[in-house]
Amino acid sequence: MRRLGLTEARRIAVRAQLLDAERPRELLEVVDRLTFLQLDPTAVIAPAADLVLWSRLGSAYETVQLKGALERDRTLFEHTAQPTPVEAPIVMIRPMADLPLFLAEMPEMPPPRFGRARDFLATNDAFRRRILDRLREAGPLASREIPDDPDVTWQSSGWTQERNVTQMLELLMWRGEVAVSARRGRERLWDLPERVFPHDATAIPIDEANRRRAERWLRALGIARPKFVGDAGIPVEVEGTTKVWRLDPDASAEGFEGRTAILSPFDRLTHDRARALDLFGFDYTLEMYKPKEKRRWGYFALPVLHGDALVGKIDATADRNAGVLRVDAIHEDVPFTAQMRAGIEGELDGLAQWLGLGRTEVVNA
Repeated sequence: MRRLGLTEARRIAVRAQLLDAERPRELLEVVDRLTFLQLDPTAVIAPAADLVLWSRLGSAYETVQLKGALERDRTLFEHTAQPTPVEAPIVMIRPMADLPLFLAEMPEMPPPRFGRARDFLATNDAFRRRILDRLREAGPLASREIPDDPDVTWQSSGWTQERNVTQMLELLMWRGEVAVSARRGRERLWDLPERVFPHDATAIPIDEANRRRAERWLRALGIARPKFVGDAGIPVEVEGTTKVWRLDPDASAEGFEGRTAILSPFDRLTHDRARALDLFGFDYTLEMYKPKEKRRWGYFALPVLHGDALVGKIDATADRNAGVLRVDAIHEDVPFTAQMRAGIEGELDGLAQWLGLGRTEVVNA
């Protein structure tokens, strides 16, 4: 079995995520390689998808590019699914070219373990048909423009309690029966999929689709544990770690050149906390859900990559009222060199400019 050094494994992972010195040139190139962008409403700095794109494309990225790809060019689409077999479903943006990889499984969604959601669908078939008829007649529509007249209300202990239209639309998107056509700010406009998706999209059988998706996901990560990618790639061992990894057979660390990058808390280089700890020795948790007194790094701390190492976290906020990117703390996981500091300062200034903020204001670092 092939054995990788830890540095080689790290460089493969960084390059696979398009975070080495050779920046990608286009938005579609990034989304195609990463396979998806996670949609999350938290915008302490910027929405998650935009921040991931900025960290790859830099100042060349403008948020209107993502909107244009989704709504005008239809080269991307919104989709609810599991990024990997062991994660919870999330809303994401995927390449439209990947739509055939999901069409065959959509009618079976949600999976049986989501019994409450399946029951809601089963007891509200007439409600479902009324929503589809309304979209057929007048779509695209916002959820508030669709009559809230379920046969059985959606019950939840959380914020979705009795949000019947929204919950039904979410489930129908998961099933491929509706699609997001556009957005007004954060508000989604819903329509029938035949008005959003290509007419010539043909479903790929589920087994073949799963195989291809695993291969694409491994290519996006470079190296991963089998529980995330199955039998994709080739088995390898990595120095200083236990158990077997799977390696993208086309991945290489040869000629690697790194750079400094400030990442989103949702970035897939660090999202798998166990992998980040094994490969990079990087301990990280998104602490926005923790009480303030229990946070070590900050509400929305941004991981910092330098070369092939994850070296720290930045607690920062885009203070739009004051017109500054406010940095409350810079946490050093390793002692920063002068080169690291210069790289981080440059990235922070670049981030502030991209956000349209006048400057970076370091409060306590």
